[in-house]
Amino acid sequence: MREADVDAELLGEGGPFELVTEDVLGEAMRVFQRRPRALTELLARSVVEHGEREFLVQGPLRLTFREHATRVGEVAALLAEDGVGPGDRVAILGENSVAWIVGFFAATSLGAVAVAMNAWWAASELRFGLDDSAPKVLLADDKRLARLGAPPEGLRVRRLEALLDGAAGRAPPPAAAIAEDDPAVILYTSGTTGRSKGAMLSHRNLLGLVSIQSFQGARLARLMGAQPGYAPPPPVLLSANPLFHVSGLAAGVIAHLAWGAKSVWLAGKFDAEQTLRLIEQERVTGWAPHGSMAYKVLHHPDRARYDVSSVKSLGSGGAPVTPEIQRALREAFPNVTFAMAVGYGLTEASALATLNYGEQLSAHPTSVGRPLPTVELAIRDATGRALPDGEEGEITLRGPLVMLGYWRRPDETAAMFHPGRWLRTGDVGRVVDGRLTLETRKRDLILRGAVNVSPTEIEARLAAHPDVAEAAVIGVASAELGEEVKAVVVPRAGAVLDSAALSAWVADALAYFKVPAHWEVRQAPLPRNATGKVMKYLLQSGAESPLVED
Repeated sequence: MREADVDAELLGEGGPFELVTEDVLGEAMRVFQRRPRALTELLARSVVEHGEREFLVQGPLRLTFREHATRVGEVAALLAEDGVGPGDRVAILGENSVAWIVGFFAATSLGAVAVAMNAWWAASELRFGLDDSAPKVLLADDKRLARLGAPPEGLRVRRLEALLDGAAGRAPPPAAAIAEDDPAVILYTSGTTGRSKGAMLSHRNLLGLVSIQSFQGARLARLMGAQPGYAPPPPVLLSANPLFHVSGLAAGVIAHLAWGAKSVWLAGKFDAEQTLRLIEQERVTGWAPHGSMAYKVLHHPDRARYDVSSVKSLGSGGAPVTPEIQRALREAFPNVTFAMAVGYGLTEASALATLNYGEQLSAHPTSVGRPLPTVELAIRDATGRALPDGEEGEITLRGPLVMLGYWRRPDETAAMFHPGRWLRTGDVGRVVDGRLTLETRKRDLILRGAVNVSPTEIEARLAAHPDVAEAAVIGVASAELGEEVKAVVVPRAGAVLDSAALSAWVADALAYFKVPAHWEVRQAPLPRNATGKVMKYLLQSGAESPLVED
């Protein structure tokens, strides 16, 4: 069947993914008619539909869907004893773990807002996040608690390592009344102005993504010849993306719960050999590598020793996937054909806006695809005027996946939207024949292994060094990570700069991935225009001009 015919069948009146127009935050938008309204609804349905099947697998710990729901109720009771209720924040800080996942669903089942703390942050960044979100309870693992030091006064702290056992036997609290547009999670995202901002995603946002992903699965099945109503076997999905990132949380574990998938989680830092071993042992059918994960697996010397024939689908986002990597993945995973996909999205739009897959991906490997159902996309100029196909401008998005706003930042929230709740992504692209091609991402942001790195906060840290007169931070190409961080520094008169000492200085205040991998010490001042702004494109080319007049 043709894609247009499949879409009409699935999305049209009476179809399983029928689209209707409803009011969303004051604007008429297209939404799925048959959709869950809250994460609690998804949780209850998972027990009815998949109860005794395995859901979460990590190391020796294996929970069925029913056992997961039981643990969620027990931890929710524990949090309720701590005084957590609707609207309160519960911060979660730790490496990917079953306890992290249970804590998230427990908090949101109470109507509280989960704050997904970045587990890679340094101590000062962690203190900023806690001060900014003002949680009532912090769920954290021992490693991050040691890094944090003394928690803010009055904050209740519970160890993730003891969370499940400590809550065992408690009766679940009464169900909370949760509205579709109530906030469910705060995800901190880097911005061009430096400090991270907390993007508030609602239950509607998170579940809208699940509906889109479910539609895409049904679309693929029909395109590959399945009959209407065909229900494929539940997938076995490997997860390594961090839970504090929209790809690990929304596109990961929440979607896995909805699909009845067995969700296999790596333990600790990403390891290529552990990934290959788990694919073979658990007969993994789907994997969505982000950042440098695919590169590391493809270049592992023992890759050929492992049986990866079970893998039927691969997807990627967060960072562009080069045609060379796409070809290498197809060769390494020979049973992945039609389902290989790349897409475009951002935290503020719940992870996914466009998708390019199958034959279209082979024909247009540099495109990130067409908008998905419920997603509206327009390319606009600096005044907000929509541009015609082929012209380059800012990518703007609208629909039920777009965030509520930034936590406690009304001015910055307002600046992110054009009238009609059109989200300004800050990314530059163009649309040709309905397909989006990215030209730049997030202005000056460095995209290191699918993680946005803001040069501004690194520059501020370097500027605080007593021997640094000037500093600028740029991204440089990396085969493994896409981009790496490079710092260009100018010493104060008479000072001598040492890159190892500067690396330690940055690492003392910022997360490891923000520490520059490359250093350049220049004796001439940084190149600036007449307004004093550093012209970073000249740093990329190695220009020495201290001042370029407009």
